[in-house]
Amino acid sequence: MALLAGGAAFSGTGSATLNGDELATISFASRSLAGMWELAQHIDGHFLPYYLFMHFWMKAGTAELWLRLPSAIVIGVAAWFLTDLGRRLHSARAGVTAAAVFAILPSVSYLGAFARSYAFAAAAVVFSFWALHRALERPEGRRWVVYGVAIALVCSTHLFAVLALPAHVALARRAVLAPMLGALAAGFVPAVVLGLIGYGERHAISWIPQRGPEVWLKFPKMAAGTTALGVLLFAMALAGAALLWAGRRGAGGAGSPADGAGSPAGGAGSSAGGRDRAWALALVGWLILPPLLLLAVSHLLTPVYVDRYLFVTAPALALLAGLAVAAIPRFPVAAGVVVVLLGAGLAFPDHVEIREENGRFENIPWALRVIRAEPDDAIVFGQSQVRRGFDYYADSLMPVDVLRIGVAPHPDGFGYPERSDVSAALHRRERVWVVWRGTKKSGLEGDGIPRVGQVKEAGFELSMAKHSGDLPGLTVALFIRR
Repeated sequence: MALLAGGAAFSGTGSATLNGDELATISFASRSLAGMWELAQHIDGHFLPYYLFMHFWMKAGTAELWLRLPSAIVIGVAAWFLTDLGRRLHSARAGVTAAAVFAILPSVSYLGAFARSYAFAAAAVVFSFWALHRALERPEGRRWVVYGVAIALVCSTHLFAVLALPAHVALARRAVLAPMLGALAAGFVPAVVLGLIGYGERHAISWIPQRGPEVWLKFPKMAAGTTALGVLLFAMALAGAALLWAGRRGAGGAGSPADGAGSPAGGAGSSAGGRDRAWALALVGWLILPPLLLLAVSHLLTPVYVDRYLFVTAPALALLAGLAVAAIPRFPVAAGVVVVLLGAGLAFPDHVEIREENGRFENIPWALRVIRAEPDDAIVFGQSQVRRGFDYYADSLMPVDVLRIGVAPHPDGFGYPERSDVSAALHRRERVWVVWRGTKKSGLEGDGIPRVGQVKEAGFELSMAKHSGDLPGLTVALFIRR
């Protein structure tokens, strides 16, 4: 199942072009260690562990497939731990079904083929629940050490991945409280450090709008990556939690003392029923606490609610659905096959869409094809960091980048040093291409893209403008001297 999930994610790595976030990974991780540290003090410092990993990974290249391969690999790792956790909680069929459902999620294919840390965060959270189950099953010192390491990994992969960890409280019992709290305290050290860094750099996410409770209606789609399958799986997840709470295991389900389900060390008291109820609460918490807490943080501190920050809930959705299928008293294997095939059919259009060239909503190769440069044409970027994508993909004659100063980005950001005298830079130019992130309207109406207004003030008028399609997308516009 690990190979299936990793392969499903990897199948989308070479189709969709890199977007701005992935290009930011290249920009950050390609700097020297000293340069990375300097940049971390201004922006994206909470991603520093991931960027350090990518710094060394990129020593072997920066091709799209290579950049996205680590995410696909850790999706496979997440599926392996999910399979074994399902086996421990119920049966092998529950684990296999959960991993198969996980593999067909469009959100897994999207973020499993993404050069950012979201797949790492999801894998770390699954690992933490798996490690906690082992520690509760047999409370040995080394197992608590593994649990502490798992918590540290969660805290190091993505700052908001920690929002899944409060669900662990449902499994705390007096007999294991001291070692559990000790492991949590040790593992949370990276979260404290990175959290302080992130709070100090909250200006970098000022673009995030404030959200209201209505986002919870979209949560099933966010977790699964598609609406119909998300709603189906969310209903199955609630059923799986209810069945686990009620102790409905179906034929051949786990629950004998041999698997640790009925022992006090199982983390839920002296009975299998108490242990099942605790795990039902923990898994539901894993699924619903992150969006609830993220919205609370948004309103109490600063707006931070972004769908992809909650990818850590996708494994919980799949696991609970797998438990629901495995609890069916007759023909659970056939039911699992039907669920996976039906889910794959419902998700097929979304899988196709995210594997298109514009699947990451920032299609720079398309923009390069739109630009038909003539000799002495100039190009101006509405946001200077968009230049990074053109540096990465351009393999033919490009217009003259008249505003660029040097080849290196700012040491304290992802943008590039540019000339401010746009009119002088465009002197004796007859045509200028302007590229910006966003819709045509965002640049051509009002003053949303100042560079567009400066080009107009320099004596140019719009000749043509095209947008790449999906939002936010890219806009390519040609201006000709009046």
